[in-house]
Amino acid sequence: MLSLLFAICMIWFIGKFFIFGVKASWGILKLLCTVVFFPVILIGMVVGGLIYIALPLLIIGGIIALISSNS
Repeated sequence: MLSLLFAICMIWFIGKFFIFGVKASWGILKLLCTVVFFPVILIGMVVGGLIYIALPLLIIGGIIALISSNS
């Protein structure tokens, strides 16, 4: 009986750490995409001659940032 209780507690404990790990990695991924990947992709588009695609993406991103920061 005691080993069954121990097994249930271990599964709960490992599940909590797994959920914490998923939340932490999602937060790190959002930060990397915002700070690193999106600007690098836009700069690459401008250098590659795709300013007609990069400029609307930059404008849309700016509008979304303004809307989300005000609320």
